[in-house]
Amino acid sequence: MDKPTPKGDVFQANRERAAPLLKKLRADGIGHMIDGKIVASISGETFETRSPVDNATLASVARGNAEDIDRAATAAALAFKPWRDMGPAMRRKLLHRVADAIEDNAEDIAVLECIDTGQAYRFMAKAAIRAAENFRFFADKCAEARDGLNTPSDEHWNVSTRVPIGPVGVITPWNTPFMLSTWKIAPALAAGCTVVHKPAEWSPVTADLLAKLAKQAGIPDGVLNTVHGFGEEAGKALTEHPAIKAIGFVGESATGSAIMKQGAPTLKRVHFELGGKNPVIVFDDADLDRALDAVVFMIYSLNGERCTSSSRLLVQASIAEKFVEKLTARVKALKVGHPLDPATEIGPLIHERHLAKVCSYFDVARQDGAVIAAGGKAHDGPGGGHYVQPTLVTGAHSKMRVAQEEVFGPFLTVLPFRDETEAVEIANDIRYGLTGYVWTNDMGRGMRVADALEAGMIWLNSENVRHLPTPFGGMKASGIGRDGGDYSFDFYMETKHVSLARGTHKIQKLGI
Repeated sequence: MDKPTPKGDVFQANRERAAPLLKKLRADGIGHMIDGKIVASISGETFETRSPVDNATLASVARGNAEDIDRAATAAALAFKPWRDMGPAMRRKLLHRVADAIEDNAEDIAVLECIDTGQAYRFMAKAAIRAAENFRFFADKCAEARDGLNTPSDEHWNVSTRVPIGPVGVITPWNTPFMLSTWKIAPALAAGCTVVHKPAEWSPVTADLLAKLAKQAGIPDGVLNTVHGFGEEAGKALTEHPAIKAIGFVGESATGSAIMKQGAPTLKRVHFELGGKNPVIVFDDADLDRALDAVVFMIYSLNGERCTSSSRLLVQASIAEKFVEKLTARVKALKVGHPLDPATEIGPLIHERHLAKVCSYFDVARQDGAVIAAGGKAHDGPGGGHYVQPTLVTGAHSKMRVAQEEVFGPFLTVLPFRDETEAVEIANDIRYGLTGYVWTNDMGRGMRVADALEAGMIWLNSENVRHLPTPFGGMKASGIGRDGGDYSFDFYMETKHVSLARGTHKIQKLGI
């Protein structure tokens, strides 16, 4: 039997792999990918992207504005009809080639994602594989993208079909950016749409790599265009551009609201996957060991920087003291460290501004009268980057800011409850409604609570485990629309009804 590779050796191998990639990145910089060509901004302006590990400059990035977006949107519009009319078998083949290219470069993607975002290698090592799965899943659905229904009436055959909506804009966030970009782009391309992608300015590195891999895989020029820049410049121009028929966005709820306003004059269709303050509800009859593992994983993995994290722990009062005691010990034992180290469980936060935001909630908790049971400070990590201690807040109630506002970091607030009714009341007493997690061995109770929770996705006795055909999305301030399987095609395609007369129905005669 082969011996497992020592973690120290993996850490060193990751650093050795990263070194030439970063050297080339700094030398070449990052440009836009427009109509199959890597180009600078028309204005010539750039901005720097820095690593959260040590604040070192990673690359000079082209700073796109309305002119660059117009150039990309025009390219997408010109490429749309040939891509739409390409046979689904050929589109499937090309998308599988993209997946192959992603898998071939999985290690490079992983280390670049770690350096660019601060996410731990233990999670990013699988991000590229999940991204490839996204492309393969939707590649295999190309042939059925236009499928509809047959709904016959007495005198007509009524059939429906779907057609791609046109060029679309995709705006993606900085948390696990590579995987989340493919989650939006793959179904759009499979549907027959062309894409203008505006990645988050804090994490442009792997978006640049994705555009290049798609080009190498044979995606035709103009089908996938990437414009880097800031939301108020490139993002706003994309949401307002008349050639762009729809906007798929993942990010903050406030930004989603702004995008709706910007797209209103051109009647943009929008799909939003926004923020969350998700509850994990642990009843006293649950498998408490498994529940504890899931509670820790769903808030402290990925630095707590994900919309589906369970950032509110609702625990039944009868078990709260012992459960929180074990939880506190686990939180204090979490390893904060360099993201390329496979032993690291929590890396640096994405940006100094985000670090300041997360740290501000330590004072908020204290001012509101809550107790910081673990963490509550910035962390002096390797490289001196944007590290923070994993934090656990107790002694809180549901009206406190730490129980209402999305911190988007490794920050968990504990809220005890008496019974099922109060658990549901606390869980729903929030502006968000993305996910909910319920732990109980009473399946009747589990089903009742799942039905009562105001959230788009519920997991019973499980952490968040994605299944690609299922609908992904939220309610209330957590979003509009659903991703996954045919739900994605419902967004990127228009449904068309065609009625075929049998020739036997009576037509009224006027003007006789």
